[in-house]
Amino acid sequence: MPTLGGMRPASLLASVLLLSGVAGAQTLIPLDSRPATRVLPALIAGLEGGAPHVPPSDLLGTAQRGADPLALGAWLEVQPVDGPLVVALDAVAYGGLVQSRTSALTVPEALARLELVRAWHARTDQPVYAFITLPREPDATDRARNLEVVRAMIGWAREGVFAELHVTWDDALPGSPSPAEGAALAQDAPANVRVYPGADEVLSMLAARALSPRGRTLRVEYSDPGAAQAVMRYEGIPLTQSAVNHAHASGFEVTESGPADLTLYVYNGGDARRAAIRVSSLLRAGPVAVADVAQVNTGNPRLWADLSTLRQTANLEALAAWGTPGNNLGSALAHAKLALDGASAVRQDALLAREYANDVIYSARVRALLRRALPESALAGQDAQAQLLTLAKEFFPLRVGNEYTLKDAFLPWGRSFEWEFDLTPDAQP
Repeated sequence: MPTLGGMRPASLLASVLLLSGVAGAQTLIPLDSRPATRVLPALIAGLEGGAPHVPPSDLLGTAQRGADPLALGAWLEVQPVDGPLVVALDAVAYGGLVQSRTSALTVPEALARLELVRAWHARTDQPVYAFITLPREPDATDRARNLEVVRAMIGWAREGVFAELHVTWDDALPGSPSPAEGAALAQDAPANVRVYPGADEVLSMLAARALSPRGRTLRVEYSDPGAAQAVMRYEGIPLTQSAVNHAHASGFEVTESGPADLTLYVYNGGDARRAAIRVSSLLRAGPVAVADVAQVNTGNPRLWADLSTLRQTANLEALAAWGTPGNNLGSALAHAKLALDGASAVRQDALLAREYANDVIYSARVRALLRRALPESALAGQDAQAQLLTLAKEFFPLRVGNEYTLKDAFLPWGRSFEWEFDLTPDAQP
């Protein structure tokens, strides 16, 4: 099978979306080369049949090296100008999320790199949807520099360079200055700037905003309403506030009563079987997306097994359980926002299958088996790739609406946190 952007293949659907383009497509510049930040946003943006323009993986940052801004700029120059630009500014300014924490660049140097975004907007007159992060502690080596660059980007938003700018903070553990920095930035930010906790999910939400400007209503239900008021470890705010933040950032207005376009069911603990039955009941009343946030970076096996037994997984608008609560809320809402507009049935089913394979099968099952089989230090080698595929195939075929077979799997960053994989539908639904 041919390689994609210098790396081993993603799924057939992902390959098609990442290598082709159609009229009205977006151009995406992701945060880095991870599947959650590069492949997932492209699949969400392509739900309605379009194909976004996305840089190949080898032009984007990894844990070891940052993206080359000159190469990114050259790539952007030759892309068709047929829609908005959705861009992670940290990739352009510093080379990626990891590098945004440790880069030795000065403020003028970072801003000089970002000029290619301003120049693209001036040249094309197309809207730009952008985000930039406040770095996590204790990794950040020059917070003052990062803050100054963020303030400059807010100035660009005020000038109209950005249709929207989202300023987000990454992994705010207790004691992080990010929540206070964000609150200070929000005080005099213009109307086209949003400030909230987030990172990996933001490109997907901005893609949904750009492609689906129509406002939608959202009702949020929690499996454990009392626990939803607690401050979350990675965001420094209650889960309820994070849900509202991500709803607004994705283009939803939250309603407390009456009918809504979508119900977001947030599983935040409690009886998983009862939660699955409740989701099944909600589906009889209207569209539902599920964000499983009970644990970080993994789905609850009982909840998802019961939903599968009830044959409800294929009926969801979106599902997410792969990351932090904010990651899951944001990606589920972005996916659902575009699904509500009338997604391709084939692409919708394939994306639900991919989400289930990643967020439930890999995160809750395969990752633990892999870590028991091999030390983390050995995961960059070929033996790890073979071991991964052997372990993962035990959980396939996977049926959502269609049935999917696992054809290939690898560890793109040579670590167990994320995998990339190739799902092939056995037959068209």
